[in-house]
Amino acid sequence: MFVLDLPEDDRSLSPHTGYTRAHWEATADGLLRAALRFATPHHALLDLPGPPSQSGVRSDGLEGFARTFLLAALRGAGAYGKDPNGFLERYTEGIDHGTRTPGRDDAESWPLIGHHGVQGQPMVESASIALGLRLTAPWTWDALTPDARDRTEEWLRGALRHAPAPNNWYLFQLTVAGFLESVGRGDAETARAIDRPLGLLDGWYQGQGWYSDGDGRAFDHYNGWALHMYPLLHAHLAEDRALLDRLGPRLEEFLDGFALLFDANGAPIHHGRSLTYRFAAGAAVALGALTGHTPLAPGTTRRLLSGALRHFLDRGALSADGILGLGWYGPHAPTVQRYSGPASPYWASKGFLGLLLPADHPVWTAPEEPAPVEGPDRALALPAPGLLVQTTASDGLVRLHNHGSCKVRPWEAERPPAEPLYGRLAYSTRTGPTSADNIPDNHIALQVRGVRSDRLRIEPLAAGPDWLASSHTPLFPPGGPVLPAARLDSLTLVRGRLELRVHRTVNIPAGTTVHHTGWAVALPPGTATETDATDGAPEVSLAGAEVTGQLLGLHGWDTSRTVRAPRGTAYGTWALVPELTGTVGEDPSGTLFAALASLTGDPGPAPLTGLAAVDVSGHTVTVRWPDGTRTVVDFGDGGADSVPTVREETA
Repeated sequence: MFVLDLPEDDRSLSPHTGYTRAHWEATADGLLRAALRFATPHHALLDLPGPPSQSGVRSDGLEGFARTFLLAALRGAGAYGKDPNGFLERYTEGIDHGTRTPGRDDAESWPLIGHHGVQGQPMVESASIALGLRLTAPWTWDALTPDARDRTEEWLRGALRHAPAPNNWYLFQLTVAGFLESVGRGDAETARAIDRPLGLLDGWYQGQGWYSDGDGRAFDHYNGWALHMYPLLHAHLAEDRALLDRLGPRLEEFLDGFALLFDANGAPIHHGRSLTYRFAAGAAVALGALTGHTPLAPGTTRRLLSGALRHFLDRGALSADGILGLGWYGPHAPTVQRYSGPASPYWASKGFLGLLLPADHPVWTAPEEPAPVEGPDRALALPAPGLLVQTTASDGLVRLHNHGSCKVRPWEAERPPAEPLYGRLAYSTRTGPTSADNIPDNHIALQVRGVRSDRLRIEPLAAGPDWLASSHTPLFPPGGPVLPAARLDSLTLVRGRLELRVHRTVNIPAGTTVHHTGWAVALPPGTATETDATDGAPEVSLAGAEVTGQLLGLHGWDTSRTVRAPRGTAYGTWALVPELTGTVGEDPSGTLFAALASLTGDPGPAPLTGLAAVDVSGHTVTVRWPDGTRTVVDFGDGGADSVPTVREETA
């Protein structure tokens, strides 16, 4: 069984994680040694064990080479070329052999780069190879023969001559072109490949430090590990002060909120696609320190980075062979995208970006400081991406309420089912969404003729300091019911660990069944018991090993129950989900539903019953809290275009 050879914890310098730069270097070395056992004889491909991706075995082998080369490059560049393990020499040999006869079906040749959707995956990998070469040029590029450099350039230019996916893929072209220009091989083609992505990036910028991943409203970890990372790292390496001044403040503003999305236990928020990249989530945190555009103290930066790395190493992210497997901790199929192959998790290499900081940088020498989540309770509304961050100091838990991020492009039809990692109302650092095959957690759905609706395109409605509201069209699977002009408006307001969830129906027929679910809690199968519906919608409480989820109907709900999710979540192989059920009323202007939810890591949380009382009048919900304050959620006159408002009142 493979075991990382790590130094002893240093609890003096790093009281929170025990990790120092030496731990990062040892982890990088261990990951590389484990992966390189699967290289072809001349190291051009790494055929890691596991089922192939949709791109095929040869593309997967290139992916294994490219993504681990990026790790070797960060390790080698951070050590100023010192490479006692000979990693860079092996990768240089692999580049030489992989580019000799590209496209040939032999033991070493790299696949040619094609258009997205037609042999496009090599374009993704070309960026890692180009970036690795740029970081290590004195020890890799310069070590290649002139002929090998020409062949490598020609192969890389395939990324500039084919169509990328309409999203962060354009930054792969920028990265390739930036490398070619850095070694004196720039021309009009490379200039266009830099200017075009930067222009698109400005169009995708939505404010508050957040980019959408292409046109539309897809906000997730790609914002940090791709949309900020590639252009800003290019600007840093090129010493392009104008571009740094243009993009750097966006990164700094992003980090001000993003830093809250790391749990006290180190976990990043479990939301969005490609989560198998794991501690790559820290790439933007390291990038802020590298470029000088960060609001975080050096000790806080290391706390976040090392917390994320240790979180996954301690929880089984490495297989018995020392390989990063597909999943979150251990293998977990619902976490994996269709495009993922055995080597895909090695985009986690981006998490090692901090190694580019010299050993005497304050990020490595300053004592660790607490993570932002370990400060006071926070409620941070981010209207630009439509995300509401909720943290609690007592348990270090992070919840992310989603009222704006969705994986539907402007030109795409809304077609159920929704992607579980985008369509839910809320996500956290200790729970994962249930599989698409099971009941959805944190969801609001209609049920018509036995079929439940889905939440796909999410339209932000309104925002306040501690609340967000959005709207969506409830859609049913193809061939299912169609409700003309139907709409569900949803609002989340947070207060400490509590979540007030209010929903309004618009143009939905009276008598329609409405279901609302809370947090999915992973439980051992032998202790997890599904309950039947209970009249009166009493509180449902589910206590797992790390969290307790609670859901209480306040208004409009007739019954409550727990429902099993036998495919579990990334946090356990079996889970239960609390559910409330109600019925749309006769008022043609719509029906209001209100619930109180909680997810906490504190043991033995108090019941939700008694923590809030509600009065409903027309389209206004007034919530009375135990401290005597009142929250008034007003949906106005109930018209189809009315937008909710929230005001706080004292008794």
